[in-house]
Amino acid sequence: MNSAPQSPQDELLAAVRAAARQEQFLEVVSAEEARRRFESQIDRSPLPAERVSLTAALGRVLAADLAAPIDVPPFDRANVDGFALRAADTAGATDTAPKELSLNAEVIACGHAPKVEVRPGTATTIATGGVVPRGADAVVMIEHTELIERIPAIELRRAVAAGQFISYAGSDIARGETLMRKGQVIGSREIGMLAACGLAHVEAVRKPKVAVLSTGDELMAPGGPLLPGGVYDSNGAIIVAAVTEAGGDAVTFGAFPDDPVMLEQAVRRALADCDMVVLSGGTSKGAGDLSHRIISQLGKPGILVHGVALKPGKPLCLAVADGKPIAVLPGFPTSAIFTFHAFVAPVIRARAGLPPEAAQTVEARVPLRITSEMGRKEFVLVSLVADEGGAVAFPSAKGSGAVTSFSQADGFIEIDALAATLDEGTRARVTLIGDSARAPDVVIMGSHDIALDVVVGALAERGFSARTIAVGSQGGVSAATRGQCDVAPVHLVDPATGSYNKHLLVPGLSLVKGWQRMQGVLFRPGDARFEGKSAEDAVKAAIADPSCLMVNRNAGAGTRILIDKLVGKARPPGYANQPKSHNAVAAAVAQARADWGVAIEPVAKMYGLGFLPLAPEHYDFLLVESRRERPAIKAFLAALRDGGTRQRIAALGMQPSDE
Repeated sequence: MNSAPQSPQDELLAAVRAAARQEQFLEVVSAEEARRRFESQIDRSPLPAERVSLTAALGRVLAADLAAPIDVPPFDRANVDGFALRAADTAGATDTAPKELSLNAEVIACGHAPKVEVRPGTATTIATGGVVPRGADAVVMIEHTELIERIPAIELRRAVAAGQFISYAGSDIARGETLMRKGQVIGSREIGMLAACGLAHVEAVRKPKVAVLSTGDELMAPGGPLLPGGVYDSNGAIIVAAVTEAGGDAVTFGAFPDDPVMLEQAVRRALADCDMVVLSGGTSKGAGDLSHRIISQLGKPGILVHGVALKPGKPLCLAVADGKPIAVLPGFPTSAIFTFHAFVAPVIRARAGLPPEAAQTVEARVPLRITSEMGRKEFVLVSLVADEGGAVAFPSAKGSGAVTSFSQADGFIEIDALAATLDEGTRARVTLIGDSARAPDVVIMGSHDIALDVVVGALAERGFSARTIAVGSQGGVSAATRGQCDVAPVHLVDPATGSYNKHLLVPGLSLVKGWQRMQGVLFRPGDARFEGKSAEDAVKAAIADPSCLMVNRNAGAGTRILIDKLVGKARPPGYANQPKSHNAVAAAVAQARADWGVAIEPVAKMYGLGFLPLAPEHYDFLLVESRRERPAIKAFLAALRDGGTRQRIAALGMQPSDE
């Protein structure tokens, strides 16, 4: 027999009874316990790498450290239109006593290798970007010359310095230099660097696919008419954007009514297609809240947390189904976004290969008394203003159901679960919302070395950032003395004692030992002037041969001191050619623009050059002693002594110090 239709009063009574029968939260736990349970059941390691084209690499995360395969520029390059010449030939040139140089029968255009050597008393026409020819060590601007057509020749009325208007090979990017680091986000500037090195593809961490669903009979897709009792699904849009910001690939499944069959089918499809599922709504204890009951049936271990002692955010549900994380966020927008950033975003970032997001905080005064519910950690959204006393944090008057609460706030204050109030005038720490510039944890200024990249990489693995500025050993000494950096890499020998770097110490600086790297003479394999000889004998033979062209190093470099000791008072051809890096020296020899130079052994191997050892060089660090106790500096020192770091340094051909 069919039952009689229910009256409106009966329907209301049935709904009340159904609500009363709803299960309460399984167990309300602290935020810390909720995070521990969730993270103990999921894989937080970066997803496997995938090969992506340069055009598709923007915004992706690099899967492994990437070394530059070439020098940029790949050769010594003219910076202006003019004439390549020997700087020594211009000495003494003035308006009243000009110097005349005959022009070689060659014009060096971009993209064409020079064929004629610049000999004493001659010059070669060269375009901006052209390869500096053998023998030349400077370029003079065409505006600073007069053409003598009858000879042909040029007339100079001013002297030029060696290296003028030349960008040396590797001066922008050195071959073997760490171009980008694992975990680094590829932006437009990085795209330019990769393209300059000829790279068309990179290995990037695969973005985690995150399914986004919303639940509720009241939800409607934006763009359509709003029916009575309905609201637009703002949570879906917020979470999709937040997933993308966190480094994930958001997959929109849309909004679903409170239909258990339809919702379960959608969630199962999401689990099959994606790495993670995020729902919003349906996780409280009302009669229509279905999400947590459906989630409990999807796979092991199932629901881990249902109810967290947070305000806003108490209804949060966290689960894992056969290895895939599931988060059911509260339906109120502010609650949803708070819990997303606290529990979901860190997992997405970890799987995307990104480092944990560092919170930016400022101290501010709370201008009025805030009451809080005992037993629940509370986050209070605030807007920051300034007065005579500094920053002031005004609490938001809007609740967790307001869509604009989070978007209009500058940050939030955290009130401990055991506190009932935050008194007026309290100075509180405000965690800022949104991106802001972040200063590096460690500033390193001085001489650069490829093994330094290993240490900086190990530091990054410990969660600290570093900015390295290559200014040479002498520049590093000056920077450390003035307190402009934390650490200065140096390799300068004391001419009086022959020891390295100890003579650089002044009050306030200490010496931290790094590693040794062998220095020697570089030459092209098969050159009989060098092959099979000692470095000293080879250099003597090179000095005696006028056609044997050297490439020097810049004044102030530790290698330059060794070179000057080696050649004595002699000034071999090419002595005035003084690039500022080992890579530039090796490039000049490898490309036959010079016949020999002095550099370190790892660079010689990198360029396929012969190597005659001279003496080990000590690459150490000057430490500003007042910074020693900073966490980032402690991490730097620990990374330097770490066994794995030392092995990687040794693999590069260096000898880590035992001190």
